[in-house]
Amino acid sequence: MSDHTSKQFDAEMEAIRSGVLSMGGLVERQLARAIEALEQDEDHGLIDAVAADEHAINRFQVDIDQMCAQVIARRQPTAVDLRMVLTVSKVVNDLERIGDEVKKVAYKAAGIRGNEGLTRTRNFDVARMASGAQGMLHKALDAFARLDVNAAAEVVDDDDAIDHAFNAILRQLISFMMEDPRTITAALEAVFIAKSIERIGDHAKNIAESVVQVVKGKDVRHASAEQIRAEVAGE
Repeated sequence: MSDHTSKQFDAEMEAIRSGVLSMGGLVERQLARAIEALEQDEDHGLIDAVAADEHAINRFQVDIDQMCAQVIARRQPTAVDLRMVLTVSKVVNDLERIGDEVKKVAYKAAGIRGNEGLTRTRNFDVARMASGAQGMLHKALDAFARLDVNAAAEVVDDDDAIDHAFNAILRQLISFMMEDPRTITAALEAVFIAKSIERIGDHAKNIAESVVQVVKGKDVRHASAEQIRAEVAGE
């Protein structure tokens, strides 16, 4: 590869990386809006803004996928460069999926307003769980930006807390429904919200695992947290 071609390739790879981080920033903003809609008794246009963000996220996915395909066709990258391009396609897919789940959270937020018990659950438990997933996403994107496998391993560990929070919320909501059948509809909406948040955490974990794959050259998608930590420690 000539020096000129090499510089062009570097510029194309940097454009792809920057595109992923811009898309990630948009997803973070969308999630922040959904959490705000979840915590408030009125959305003040937040749901419409979340929907608009989703359309922009979808455009990012298509554009970045096209950039990756063009790089593979034109440059035929190998080794770590090829791993990066292939991993980017997976990362943007996870980001797009997060956008889908965030929209569900925002749209269902209105369905659990008005009930005192469910309001407490929404404000203190579901919103706190959402903030935890938000932290996972931010840390995963930071790990991608710096190709930091140690930060990526922390994200994988954090996923357990999200799973435990989901199970706790589910038990609490089941109690509400058993005590007062009139809460069933709203409680089920809260269950769906919590499940979407749990999936956001799963996708953030996927992004972190992709960082490990790029750096270490090993697919850790089905590895345990302990195995991933061991892989990272083996630098």
